Amino acid sequence: MIARAEAPPVCSWRPAGADNVGVMLRSHLPDPGGTPYEAPGIKAFLPFVLLATGAIWETVDGSLRPAWLSWTGLAVMSALYALTVIMAFRRRTVPARVTLAALAVVVFALAIVLGEGWYYLFPLLGIACGITLHRRAVRIATAAVPLGAALVVWAGGGTLESILAFLWGTFSAGLVVAVILHLHAIIGELNETRQRLAEAAVAQERLRFSRDLHDLLGHTLSVIVVKAEAVRRLTRRDPGQAERQAADIEAVGRQALTEVREAVTGYRAGSLADELARARDALAAAGVRVRLHRTGPPPAAQAEALLGWVVREGVTNIIRHSGATEAEIGLTGLTLTIRDNGTNGPQPADTATGSGLRGLAERLGQAGGSIEAGPHPQGGFHLTATLPPGQ
Repeated sequence: MIARAEAPPVCSWRPAGADNVGVMLRSHLPDPGGTPYEAPGIKAFLPFVLLATGAIWETVDGSLRPAWLSWTGLAVMSALYALTVIMAFRRRTVPARVTLAALAVVVFALAIVLGEGWYYLFPLLGIACGITLHRRAVRIATAAVPLGAALVVWAGGGTLESILAFLWGTFSAGLVVAVILHLHAIIGELNETRQRLAEAAVAQERLRFSRDLHDLLGHTLSVIVVKAEAVRRLTRRDPGQAERQAADIEAVGRQALTEVREAVTGYRAGSLADELARARDALAAAGVRVRLHRTGPPPAAQAEALLGWVVREGVTNIIRHSGATEAEIGLTGLTLTIRDNGTNGPQPADTATGSGLRGLAERLGQAGGSIEAGPHPQGGFHLTATLPPGQ
């Protein structure tokens, strides 16, 4: 039989469980000033054991007899709550649920046997449920535990007001914790997604930069090599022509430097007319006769820039790989065709590593265009790029 020195009536109690939970968790929410978000953890939830203040007070002041029962119950309850929190946050699901079940048995047993001040353990049990359980299990627990708490208070002779207070306090304590932790999980997923998007953006920018450098420097260096060979051949035979070729090398180098700088900042907008003029000069310097013809309305600025890349890549391939003596470049609306009479096409290394024709196909594909390249039925190699209307 439990002897109670003084038994004050069950007091009128407003649902402090939710208030205490809200106050303690708000300190762990993200700072609007930009402080990185830190999720509530083990240290944040262990202090909630102080919700058992009523039971602690009755144990300390000796109101309960025998005292060993209240001390033992308080120690076991505190240890089980701490173990439940620790296991839950360490993602040890099965041990956490086992300790939660044991905690529920101890809390209900202490509340039934010792009564009154020990009813304050029910909100603590609700918090433990919100921490440990998820999805359907937490919904069931946040309904069953408050109803059980209300039944115990009613069986102990509690008033309607105290029954509703403990019912609401237990329910809101578990619900608030479950919602906060669920929101934290969503924030974690959003942060992870944002990180992945940032990494994807960096990878995309690296791809753009490598593609631009290949298209820019591959063409430019090929022109420089061709003109340097011309300078070497003409130095003794025609010094004036050799000097002009050397001046062209200087001009091409300066233009390449400007284009590389523009590519680094991502603001390069190529002009199709300029690319065609440079293509004519580069092919002529390489000993390739070229025919240019254009029909249809001029393309828009974006289409001009894309077709300029096609001209640059096609001419670079003719100079580097084809061994051609004649080439033809034709533009009809938004379709550009480049054909030569050479015996070789681009090497496999240029089409398998993300540069060359593959990089050009990726560039056009982003704008909804397409590219076809391969040996021509009548001999030589052909490259055809098509952009959709509206570009």
